[in-house]
Amino acid sequence: MSACIAPFSFHNPTAIEFGMGALARLPELVKNLGGKRALVVGDPGVHKAGLVDRVIAALGDDIPVITFTEVESDPDARSVDAGVKLAKPWNCDVIIGIGGGSAMDVAKAIGVMLTNPGNIRDYAGMGKISKPGVPVIAIPTTSGTGSEMTIWSVLSDREKNQKFGIGSILNCPRIALLDPELTMSLPPAITAATGIDALTHALESYVNTTTQPISEAMSEQSMTLIARSLRLAVMQPGNRQARADMLLASTIAAMAFNSTRLGLVHALAMPLGTRFHIPHGLVNAIMLPGVMRYNLPGSLAKFARIAQIFGEPIERLSLQQAAERSVSAIEKMKLDIGINARLSEFGMTESDLNDVAADAMLSGNVPVNPRQPTLEDIKTLLRAEL
Repeated sequence: MSACIAPFSFHNPTAIEFGMGALARLPELVKNLGGKRALVVGDPGVHKAGLVDRVIAALGDDIPVITFTEVESDPDARSVDAGVKLAKPWNCDVIIGIGGGSAMDVAKAIGVMLTNPGNIRDYAGMGKISKPGVPVIAIPTTSGTGSEMTIWSVLSDREKNQKFGIGSILNCPRIALLDPELTMSLPPAITAATGIDALTHALESYVNTTTQPISEAMSEQSMTLIARSLRLAVMQPGNRQARADMLLASTIAAMAFNSTRLGLVHALAMPLGTRFHIPHGLVNAIMLPGVMRYNLPGSLAKFARIAQIFGEPIERLSLQQAAERSVSAIEKMKLDIGINARLSEFGMTESDLNDVAADAMLSGNVPVNPRQPTLEDIKTLLRAEL
């Protein structure tokens, strides 16, 4: 880093409560927020796994609860409408979102719409929310999305077949409750995909053009935890230290990219997820090594450091060779954790390349990518993963 550090801003409005068994503190946290009636937001999988019931049991008899557990993957904006319709007549004054990114994104958006006028679609984009929402406590059960910390809710508009993001400091949860015990039952395939999602957050924040010293430190710590523990979390689901490492890595990565945005992998993930319904973590995993290889010339020293973090011997290599080792390190990790999917498996063909690439070019993550792509560059990256 140069001696003259460019001006930057860093703001983290979300309090973190971390630890094995931290769910037991939920009643205290709700009361500290002045909560008297809670809406618990989850998805059918989390409900079936009994995790919603664990939240209700933790709250006990002191805090009346209603539940909304119909949040689907890639949640439609209508899920927010339905949650608001349920919460308003009951005068809910705290929202508890439990699950992966979809459930937490919807919980955050419901909180916003309980105090702001109009429809959630009116707030698509950045900085359009005018009033703080009802306080949200976000409880992640996966280790990847980082929604418990971020300014973003990503929603779908099924009628228009598109996704949109709601971005605002006022969309951040008030509290992120991180209990690694709630991630212990996560299946290996989802552990793998969400773990690569967390890695992509840390890595893209680290190498993009808006990187800054605080986010860099967080990205390095997140990648260090992932390098140490993602394989273990996949291979040994009951490994408590690995689960704790991965949950913390995900949250730290989210803190990093909250202030920096991401890069080309996430620019591609939005249209690929929308058009072909590829799970977000998996589409990141498919695209990450190729995008890294493309981006190498834009940040050689950073990619060399990534190689070092992932245990690659780089001492006697040129900077170019050391940077290239970062790509092989991630490819090895993908192989070890069982991710070898291709875009064609989800129905993508050569005829889709232009439309997907054009949509990706519209993303706000493209301008901060370490290398500025052309439409043809993006089509080449996509073609390589068919």
